[in-house]
Amino acid sequence: MKHEANEARRGLRGRVHTIIFGTGTPAGKAFDVVLIVAILTSIAVVMLESVADVRQRHGPALRAAEWGFTVLFTVEYLLRLWCVPRPTRYARSFFGLVDLLSILPTYASVLIPGAQALLVIRTVRILRVFRVLKLAAYVAESETLVRALVQSRRKIEVFVYGVFTAVVVFGSLMYLIEGPENGFTSIPRGLYWAVVTMTTVGYGDISPQTSLGQAVSAVVMVMGYGIIAVPTGIVTAELTMAGGQGHRPSGRACPGCGDGAHSLDAVFCRLCGARL
Repeated sequence: MKHEANEARRGLRGRVHTIIFGTGTPAGKAFDVVLIVAILTSIAVVMLESVADVRQRHGPALRAAEWGFTVLFTVEYLLRLWCVPRPTRYARSFFGLVDLLSILPTYASVLIPGAQALLVIRTVRILRVFRVLKLAAYVAESETLVRALVQSRRKIEVFVYGVFTAVVVFGSLMYLIEGPENGFTSIPRGLYWAVVTMTTVGYGDISPQTSLGQAVSAVVMVMGYGIIAVPTGIVTAELTMAGGQGHRPSGRACPGCGDGAHSLDAVFCRLCGARL
């Protein structure tokens, strides 16, 4: 009887693991959809609670909803720890820490007494927004995006170096042309102007007054449009290449760490090395 009970427990744990960490079954997909909706709704509750008028009119309802989501995510976190073979490894993983951070602030607001600590509690409760990071675990295409960013890292580094060089040159040039009398009191002030102008932000708190300085500004503005387009093109090209490599997630979750972004022919986990 004891052996049968243990087998049944292992079978139940395996089914729960497949539902929570797997994406290749209807139950796993339904779980992901429900969890994503709960995460987005809980974030909306946090945002609404930060609006003074809404908090005054619907404060009790928002707090009740927050406690409901906290209980839901607590049960989900405990189930994840229960169904993985190595709970400690999952608890120390990135998404394990995010899961924990998403539920701790609400409990912390109860454990910290005293009206004088309300501001501290409010600051701590902002950590609930970390729930949005959990969404990345349920987007299979994130693997392709991350791979494209890694592949284009060196190109982007060279591009950023070129932009930094241009900022230093134009910022220093404007300091020489305009001078302190026109607001360019130092080279760092000129660098600030170059960054604001080149990124097409244009705060307007500092602007050239001389004809030569305005001509240089026109050149920097035109360069800014090209600078915005370059990293987009780099990442897009890498995304096209990454998407054509045939790497499709299998939906199988690692029994050790819970990662589910594995190729169809993967035998071992890409993160912890456990056999799939």
